[in-house]
Amino acid sequence: MASAQSQEDQVLEEETSFVRILTLNRPRQLNALSAQMRYETDSNVKLLILKGKGRAFCAGGDVAAVVRGINEGDWISGAKFFSKEFILNYLMATYTKPQVSILNGIVMGGGAGVSIHGRFRVATENSVCNTALFLVIKVFAMPETALGLFPDIGASYFLSRLPGFFGEYVGLTGARLDGAEMRACGLATHFVPSSRLALLEEALYKVNSSDPAVISAVIDKFSLEPYLKDHSAYHWMDVIDKCFSRRTVEEILSALESESTNRADAWISDAIQSLKKASPTSLKISLRSIREGRLQGVGQCLIREYRMVCHVMMGEVSKDFFEVCNPFKCAHGCRAILLDKDKNPKWKPSKLELVNDNMVDQYFSKINDDRWEDIKLPARSNLPATAIAKL
Repeated sequence: MASAQSQEDQVLEEETSFVRILTLNRPRQLNALSAQMRYETDSNVKLLILKGKGRAFCAGGDVAAVVRGINEGDWISGAKFFSKEFILNYLMATYTKPQVSILNGIVMGGGAGVSIHGRFRVATENSVCNTALFLVIKVFAMPETALGLFPDIGASYFLSRLPGFFGEYVGLTGARLDGAEMRACGLATHFVPSSRLALLEEALYKVNSSDPAVISAVIDKFSLEPYLKDHSAYHWMDVIDKCFSRRTVEEILSALESESTNRADAWISDAIQSLKKASPTSLKISLRSIREGRLQGVGQCLIREYRMVCHVMMGEVSKDFFEVCNPFKCAHGCRAILLDKDKNPKWKPSKLELVNDNMVDQYFSKINDDRWEDIKLPARSNLPATAIAKL
């Protein structure tokens, strides 16, 4: 098997006759995302495999660097960073060749964009899906509401397509899901015990086909249907749907608190605490984003999310994403969690009731700045049916 090491050691490349393997490898930044797209036009390549090295699959883009740029008055550079990332997400979502993502490590934020949008997502008993931040090793996480952001990278598309209102539950609360729950809700397409991963990879390396049915059959040989633990919140989808189908975040929180008076389930109290700790602004724009995503294709979702993230970086409504109170010491989202890591953000506005509809509306509008333009997603052609269905 041939191998090559790419720039800055961010991606390790290996190849067999018809398969290419990309190992995300940037441990100091938890494998920060590298916006690279390969092999789609190479007729010799039938299958793309993505995996992580060590304890991380991919921890998302280097958000800390973006924040430092914003604090120096350069939000446009941050916009360019997210533009490249979102274009990569779109290419992955509409990729013409099958992609197998092996989720046996930490997967957070932007890392989800190069895995969830792929055709096959393999979870293991080590996988933990978590929308909070830095809770355990081997995590699937989207930490955006803990950073004063929102689930982006096309998350409003794939979260809104989880069963019932499970996407709202996952996207808003920081719920921790294990590999079995990922398989049950559809975040993973397969569950393979970690002891079989080496055998699975060996079998995939021999594949000489881009037929999804052929590749799925190979993965099926090593897969099993995992046991859903008794305490899993997924057993209470009726309660999740009852609460998270509410129109506003305030109503969702009130419904959860009402349920907590009648039952002592840990997942309900955890959900309540997560909502109370998150950025009120982030929660409100996240809920609206997921709701709009139910009626939009992946491209539309990414275009809208790009506008939203640019508004976040401009800080017109809320500066939760970066420090504002003191240029040297401030307890806002990204500074508190990614930079200084004291995990004590002081959100502003500080309460849900202080974030009105007009404030939320601003995040969904075009940017009034001559330097800014809407993201331009690349034209796609000769797409498979699975990709066309996402448009």
